[in-house]
Amino acid sequence: MELRQLEYLVAVAEEANFTRAAERVHVSQSGVSAQIRQLEREVGAELFDRSSRVVVPTPAGKAALAHARAALGAVRELTAAVDDVTGAVRGELAVGMVTACTVTGLFDALARFHAAHPGIELTVSEDHSSVLVDGVRDGALDVALVGVPGEVPADLEGGVLVDEPIALAVPSAHPLAGAESVALADALAYPLVTMPPGTGVRDTFELECAAHGLTPTVACQASAPDAVADLCGRGLGVAVLSESMVAAYPLVRVRVADAAHRALLALVWRPGAGLAVRRLVDECCTAFPTLRLSAA
Repeated sequence: MELRQLEYLVAVAEEANFTRAAERVHVSQSGVSAQIRQLEREVGAELFDRSSRVVVPTPAGKAALAHARAALGAVRELTAAVDDVTGAVRGELAVGMVTACTVTGLFDALARFHAAHPGIELTVSEDHSSVLVDGVRDGALDVALVGVPGEVPADLEGGVLVDEPIALAVPSAHPLAGAESVALADALAYPLVTMPPGTGVRDTFELECAAHGLTPTVACQASAPDAVADLCGRGLGVAVLSESMVAAYPLVRVRVADAAHRALLALVWRPGAGLAVRRLVDECCTAFPTLRLSAA
């Protein structure tokens, strides 16, 4: 069993396609397929269901995938430990960020990091915060900018960039437009436009509703704040966003008077992360002077 086989296993599982996995690892599709077949012979089980266009892990493949990620993570940590001693910054750095990210400070930090460490291959991907946090936990991502409710996940290290309450937004003609603040129960009398579950603001809002014993009626949801604001402006419902998000749109902000949970925008990484991650965090600290670091 070779490390490259484990790398190909993870790539095929995450891409759900042999062709895309081959492009990702810079190997021919036939080469990836042959190595996966060899791995299957070694473990004595099929690892992927190839019966449809979308390739999915079999139960055996799912079991193997967790250990493959752990093994690859251990190799990265070994390299990082040696780099810590030698002062080398090399390899790859996988960065995740929330969908439709407009935090230009992160882009500035990535640009400075790339200029200072051109030997590091940077990859950047977008997704919902819950997916990104899981990616950091299982080693698919080295660091991610995520929205989280209340606090940085206890098993990760992180730095808080934004700490603010949720807020509502309505068009100027809406009945709530004349109210500076409103009780959560009163706001829920109206249909809502939100981002999907798994996003930081939505999860914070759901926690707030649960704390009050309330069940919100979501009229529609969109993956990006711009779309939520646009749908709200067209009268589809009250937008649920954070205070700083609302300020970016021509809508009327309405505070939730009895909201206690805070929405955080945070940078997260695994404890004991290597030198490359720490150098990127340093660049982020420069880009965000208010960055508040915490430890797992």
